[in-house]
Amino acid sequence: MADTLKGAHFRLRCEQCGYRYEFDFSPSSYHLKENTIPGTDLPIRRECRCPSCGYAYRVWNREKDKRYYRSVYKGDQIFVLKCIYQFFRPNRWDVIVFKNPLEPKINYIKRLVGKPGEKIEIIDGDIYINDRIMRKPPKVQEELWMPIYEADYIPSRPQEERFNRHAWRLPFENVEGGRWVLSGRESAVFSLDGPEAEISRIQYNPQLGNDFRAAYAYDPPEFIRSMPICSDLMIRTYPQIAAGGGVGIELGKYGRRYQGWIHSDGRAQICRIETGKEPVVLKSGQWKAKSSNPLPELRFANVDHQLILEYDKVRLVYDMGRRLEDAGDARTIYPEAAILGYGALRLRHTGLFRDIHYLGYDISGQQPILRGGEGDPVVLGKDEYFACGDNSPYSSDSRWWERPGLRNLEGAYPAGIVPQDYLVGKAFFVHWPGGYKLIPGFFRFIPYVDGMKAIYGGSLAWDRRESATETKE
Repeated sequence: MADTLKGAHFRLRCEQCGYRYEFDFSPSSYHLKENTIPGTDLPIRRECRCPSCGYAYRVWNREKDKRYYRSVYKGDQIFVLKCIYQFFRPNRWDVIVFKNPLEPKINYIKRLVGKPGEKIEIIDGDIYINDRIMRKPPKVQEELWMPIYEADYIPSRPQEERFNRHAWRLPFENVEGGRWVLSGRESAVFSLDGPEAEISRIQYNPQLGNDFRAAYAYDPPEFIRSMPICSDLMIRTYPQIAAGGGVGIELGKYGRRYQGWIHSDGRAQICRIETGKEPVVLKSGQWKAKSSNPLPELRFANVDHQLILEYDKVRLVYDMGRRLEDAGDARTIYPEAAILGYGALRLRHTGLFRDIHYLGYDISGQQPILRGGEGDPVVLGKDEYFACGDNSPYSSDSRWWERPGLRNLEGAYPAGIVPQDYLVGKAFFVHWPGGYKLIPGFFRFIPYVDGMKAIYGGSLAWDRRESATETKE
């Protein structure tokens, strides 16, 4: 379930850019029994990759150097509401605890994506229920964004050829005569001082930075090249816009391009872009133009067949439709991400993120999942649920269980099904996320306070909203 919920793990800081991230601890790599948590620091024996700058943390020839030993932190401990599902049905996107149908003595924790009576299909990383894409509630979506690049983290030794197998270069670059000043090695600020009537553009180049593949920093990167491309993207930045200026974010998915704009006069717009034609305004709004400290956050996302523009207190949402074809049919075209602007601008804390991508194949990209893949939907019966892990590459869940589930009395549950009888409860709060230790070898008795958090799931109100939208369509 990482990064939402973590098992035993290392906590790392990139040697180059300083970005913090977690990496899975595998006891078998150290000839230890499953679920063993060592009390001493250990060397990291598998390569890992920074999710922001792409720097490869290599492990060979370092086993004797104590500088490269790291503590192993226990997995998250959570509060579970054990009685709630005796009185209420679980909601979609809840993080549920249940008995593993194949080994009922073991508790599993996954995210619920399918409910009784529904037809489930996983297409291009998204969950489709009864041939309609299922959108995640905003708080759940916030947990599931994964970094591709964050401008605040600048490598200290960019000449080393270990950033995705090459030397580091700023992945955003001027195109079409853009006038942006991108001093990426010294500053995380992107600036523009151009004519008010001329739009300048910087494009994210996935050959320079991390690409759009559904790779996870939590897992070893040896299968990155076989992972699918994730086309649901979001760019975040904090703009300072002078009078007469404007900033836009462009995202391309399935060959269609969309832009979200904020103008200094207070206009907010979502537009569709077609080559050789004027932009088509799909949604518009107004924000109160004023100087703010701190600067408001600007976001533009193309996710779950929706375009979402957020700035200050304005939130514009354009619904592209929930059928597969509504988002476009050119699924082999590579996604795009760009920033545009005119006039005088300063952008700070810029970042590019991708959505979670539920795999339809194993991590090698060769073996299709056993059920729920494109063209192979699952239809759930009474009191039957379908669950997927947030950490898709190594998740053993409803997609992969090979055998029918064990039943309490006679017969068996269908393979891949989480039965109502095996629901334990709803996970709702991480109360002890690992812990620090003062003395090597001692129990970690100081909680990692920053990791304490609520675990968001669905809600009855959200389920009603989604059901009403589906009925309307």
